[in-house]
Amino acid sequence: MLHTAGPLLTVDVAEKETHTENIDDVLSSFVGGRGVATKLAHDRIPFDADPFGPENSLFFTTGPLQVSNMSFTGRMNCTGVSPLTDGLLSSNAGGFLSRHFGATGYGAVELTGRSDDLLAIHVTDDGIEFEEVPELAGATTSEVGEYMAENHELGDEQLLVSGPAGENRVRFASIMTTEHRAFGRGGLGAVMGAKNVKCVSFAGDSAPDIDIDPIQMDVHREAATADDHPMKSAGTTSVTEYANHVSALPSYYFSELEFEGASDIGGDAVSDKKYKKGTCSQCAFACKLPTKDEETGVETEGPEYETVMAFGSNAGVDDVVSVMKSNDLCDELGMDTISCGDVVSAYLAANDEFGNSDLIHDLVEKIAHREDEGDLLAEGVHRAADELGVEDWTVKGLEFAAHDGRTLNGQGLAFATSNRGADHMYAEFYSKEYPLVSKDEAVDPTGLEGKPPLIVEKENYNAILDSGVVCKFSRDFMTEERLETLLDTDYDELMEIGARVVALERHFNNERGFDREDDTLPYDLPDFERALSEYYEIRGWDDDGTVPEDSGVVSAD
Repeated sequence: MLHTAGPLLTVDVAEKETHTENIDDVLSSFVGGRGVATKLAHDRIPFDADPFGPENSLFFTTGPLQVSNMSFTGRMNCTGVSPLTDGLLSSNAGGFLSRHFGATGYGAVELTGRSDDLLAIHVTDDGIEFEEVPELAGATTSEVGEYMAENHELGDEQLLVSGPAGENRVRFASIMTTEHRAFGRGGLGAVMGAKNVKCVSFAGDSAPDIDIDPIQMDVHREAATADDHPMKSAGTTSVTEYANHVSALPSYYFSELEFEGASDIGGDAVSDKKYKKGTCSQCAFACKLPTKDEETGVETEGPEYETVMAFGSNAGVDDVVSVMKSNDLCDELGMDTISCGDVVSAYLAANDEFGNSDLIHDLVEKIAHREDEGDLLAEGVHRAADELGVEDWTVKGLEFAAHDGRTLNGQGLAFATSNRGADHMYAEFYSKEYPLVSKDEAVDPTGLEGKPPLIVEKENYNAILDSGVVCKFSRDFMTEERLETLLDTDYDELMEIGARVVALERHFNNERGFDREDDTLPYDLPDFERALSEYYEIRGWDDDGTVPEDSGVVSAD
């Protein structure tokens, strides 16, 4: 089986010491990316670790396909205990960092401990340098990039950055890279901030020699020539009007499922502001959205569909430039646009201020710096809902993405089963319930009959994509046969690995107190409890949502 190569580099930021160790057994069993990071985190982070404590670690990993020239491989993974969900969580980001990371020759990098000094850490194939950077306290993503370019000749695509939100331990702070790309969900930027690490850079010329099947070029060629694909012009925002049409677009802090101004913030509106192509490393699909508004000078990358929901329809905003500005502020300050937009929308609901763009942008700034009401909102919806007097629209403490489960019932169940919480990309089941989204055979969005086994398969498959690492938007190009060929093993073996990754995440969270009671939704779905029990039975878990200790998964190498 194809897998990534290289040792684990552990960086103890408290002692400013590093050491390496062989992890070939983990690499050969879990491919790379999320799989390898999950296994390492499960075995090395104490089950009772404080997310903000020195005992929590961040694991950065790529996969074997990051040495290829194939489209959809410009991504990498980060794993740690989330300060937002309090569970083990993986997030991945696109851009151009993954190749620079791989060029250091390390199979995984672990950050542990807590520094007394604000640090930048420079990781190269020649060694690791610790740089004290007190002058970067409070610096934004772009300010850190400018400093590193001037002082070290490093580009944004070589950096991991914790913005002001991370330094201030905003529970949904992102780790930023390539300026506008984010390890967005779950607040891992706050973990990096709590370690007093402002920036990590990667450089080298020691990428592992991994032989990738020539089929990679078929995928690359098809991605380059898929000119009629809607995501090539409008990215994920291409689904906005359709989601609105089928009543799956959360609006006005989840009180409605349609938004009258959807066309003003959707695919065409964003495309009108797009001024050049944008992509990730080696990817010919180029679905990113560099946008600019000439009148106001607002320039950003995006917004993507989830941001259009969170800062648009859910906030009652029908002005695409306002959403662009919210997107840019979150990128500069280092925050997940979904969680930030949802908690801002909760505040707007509590204060009858839907559509107030000036207030929204002011709140985003206040959240990042924990000023005034921003201090409460920086805790996220789950911890702020009671004080705001609004309903808690989260699963496991993670704010909801779009693709509303009240209409797309299978996605609703998938939100509940996800170890990550209310994240649409964990199972990505919406792609089966939107006929236009992919070439998957569509299923009726109503009801849960027959969906638990499909959700299990999607979760396992996505765990493999996240271990490869392969972008989820490869779904129209990455067949089962191609994945088998690229990773040099049969599909059933890959699904078994995916299942082990999901079970390791679940077991870690079980040890932290998670069980069936956490697999819930803020709305009712017909037949939900039966479907949830069926899901557990398929996975071989107990009916209380826990992984049996004798399952063999926990001790699997």
